[in-house]
Amino acid sequence: MGSCDGRVAFITGASRGIGRAIARRFSAEGASVVLCASRMGAHGELVGTLEEAVSEVQAAGGKAAAVACDLLDPAAREGLIERASEPFGPIDILVNNAAAGVMKLPSQTTNAERSKMYELNVNTPVDLTQQALPSMRARGGGWVLNISSATSRQPELPYPDTKQSAWIIGAYGATKAALDRYTVALAHELVEHEVFVNAMAPVAIVLTQGADYVRDIARKNPSMVEPVEMMAEGALELCTGRHVGRVVFSRDIVHEVARKVRSLDGKKVLGDAYLAADVEATA
Repeated sequence: MGSCDGRVAFITGASRGIGRAIARRFSAEGASVVLCASRMGAHGELVGTLEEAVSEVQAAGGKAAAVACDLLDPAAREGLIERASEPFGPIDILVNNAAAGVMKLPSQTTNAERSKMYELNVNTPVDLTQQALPSMRARGGGWVLNISSATSRQPELPYPDTKQSAWIIGAYGATKAALDRYTVALAHELVEHEVFVNAMAPVAIVLTQGADYVRDIARKNPSMVEPVEMMAEGALELCTGRHVGRVVFSRDIVHEVARKVRSLDGKKVLGDAYLAADVEATA
């Protein structure tokens, strides 16, 4: 405990799911966390708000604040890192988690749909990283973690005989592949400044409030499910260690460093990198 003492973490897409879990885990290690989502209050029928996420951290004794921003709007993103630095000071850790996915056949995606995915999944992490770098360099270092996806990897050929598993994720996966490539290049540029940039993807389905479209698949195939705590633990390793340009799966990095997976409050060891998933509990 305490591996993030004195540090400030800014996490996008943090009103629910993976981003919210990372915020809780970092807070348990002493970080002051600034959570970002597109708006305050409810987002349609999705469960989870920025206010609730902040209250959850504060109730556990942590320091948390919220900054709402429409990350799809380049003008709205201007100065976001500066605004996020107001509650607790300069940002030491940036976690680019917010993402958008359109699940349909690649040949049928519209220009608007592709533009939305590239804007949020690629341009936003690039913009926020560039905003955070001057302060990180000036203070002698920092961490950037881009949340990627297994869909960025080329699938084995021939494609399976199902459009649901391999085809409809192609356009989304292309944006994550672009993010991975950018991550590696930036990491090697910045390592001399002690700024450590990496990308991490879940090794399996993470059942969060925004993953309803895969919930039935997960219940029928428990081995395809990853507890959100695995992502949080992998993120903690990559945002406290000295890893450079890694594009890894959560389970792999946790296993590589022999790290135990803890509960989000850090108080309980849940298991190692191969802990069994409890689908209903994770859901």
